[in-house]
Amino acid sequence: MVKIYTKVGDHGQTKQVTGQMVDKDDAQIETLGAFDELQSWLGVVIAALTAGTAGLADELADRQRELYQLQSDIAVPRSHRIGAELTTRLEERIDDIMATTPRLKEFILPGGSPAGAGLQYARTLARRAERQLVTLHKASPQPDAIMTYVNRLSDYLFALALYVNYREGYQEVPSKKRVDNNSGR
Repeated sequence: MVKIYTKVGDHGQTKQVTGQMVDKDDAQIETLGAFDELQSWLGVVIAALTAGTAGLADELADRQRELYQLQSDIAVPRSHRIGAELTTRLEERIDDIMATTPRLKEFILPGGSPAGAGLQYARTLARRAERQLVTLHKASPQPDAIMTYVNRLSDYLFALALYVNYREGYQEVPSKKRVDNNSGR
């Protein structure tokens, strides 16, 4: 049986893949944790998919696998699993999604169906992970392919949230409250 505890992180430090002990708030550890959080949240979104959107489960599981690869690339700089082709695939998928959803004319509030709202939250987690990655990049430069992929990932999650809400019959809510001319408000 494999034990899930290591007994090395009990005093605010953890072991990097290189074997070096670092503080748990080290830029690399914080970045890996942010991507782990996003990857886990995508599992919550998969669980929230309905019969009308269940076909997205494999697609989202692919994103989870890519995030696992991305974490490997960050932890082992010579790994290089995340390449420009993954960003190109995300961009193509974004274009496909946006061609099938109603055109947005204004900013919207995050929400909708449980899966759609979950994807909006995943978008914010991706942006936070990106900010962590930028902090790490300043201390330890990361490949351009990783930086670009992560930036595009949040755009993909936004587009997918719109798609899920559209498929599930939810109408996006504008960020600005409409003025009711009849009541003077």
